Amino acid sequence: MINRELIRIKLVQVMYSYLQKGIYKPHVAEKELLLSLDKAYDLYNYLLLLLVELGRMSVRMLEMRQSRSKKLNDGVKWSRKFADNRFILQLESNRQLRAYCEEQSLSWADQEEFVRSLYNKVEQSDFYREYMASETSTYEEDREVWRLIYRNLICNNDELASILEDINVYWNDDKFIIDTFVLKTINRFTEDSISTEPLMPEYKSDTDRDFAIKLMHRALIGQEYFSELISASTRKWEMNRIALMDRIILQLGLAEITSFPTIPLSVSINEYVEIAKMYSTPKSGKYINATLDAIAKKLIEEGRLVKESQAPATSEEEI
Repeated sequence: MINRELIRIKLVQVMYSYLQKGIYKPHVAEKELLLSLDKAYDLYNYLLLLLVELGRMSVRMLEMRQSRSKKLNDGVKWSRKFADNRFILQLESNRQLRAYCEEQSLSWADQEEFVRSLYNKVEQSDFYREYMASETSTYEEDREVWRLIYRNLICNNDELASILEDINVYWNDDKFIIDTFVLKTINRFTEDSISTEPLMPEYKSDTDRDFAIKLMHRALIGQEYFSELISASTRKWEMNRIALMDRIILQLGLAEITSFPTIPLSVSINEYVEIAKMYSTPKSGKYINATLDAIAKKLIEEGRLVKESQAPATSEEEI
């Protein structure tokens, strides 16, 4: 599940914290990096668990309404369609999700008010009403209504963002990537999925974990070398006048460009330009792009950088 995009973001976060604290110990930074990536996987499971909690809330609300109707003898018959939704029952019974959440003590028990409020928004949505009014009942409809709930009510939810930030300061930065994996997970379920249906693993392969560790160490060990390259390329500016975040992004970009010959140059540069847009100043994207491009071209001309020109873009998955 953890991909190179998320790894690069985590590296920037950890490097920034590492350099601000002035603790120049690579093994400490590595430990913090891996812990931060583990926490990103916690978020993936925590958001899947939120769907389960919404499903449970629907059952509690249905039982409460049925009980009230029975006491009032009003003759109202409440539909069980959403409470018996086949997709959410599959997710609730998923052994991997249950085991992980129990092991990591992940729970929404302290956020019942938020879950109830979110469920009310579900009931008020047009897609929920259309689902409940439909005369057909297919598994595809069961799964699709939950995909719509996630995309429309969870992906961009300010109240949820506040809750996540209180739990982990980096989770809001992680969420836009994790959201894509939650949606992919929903789409992977089928009518035949059983309790042992595998969720996404923490790492797609060991190469991604190795990529994170190698890039971290290369960036730290080569600090002096990369600083010299940056200084030579930005003669109008002294290093101490370059924003710390920009220096970190440049340092990581150069570490990747010089350490992973199978990753196309354009892929590396574009990734760090996007990170600059996210974490630094409005003008940083152009600055990062121009600086990395100029340094890379110079290194290639001097024979100090060799890229496998025939490597396809998908080769980023290799080390």
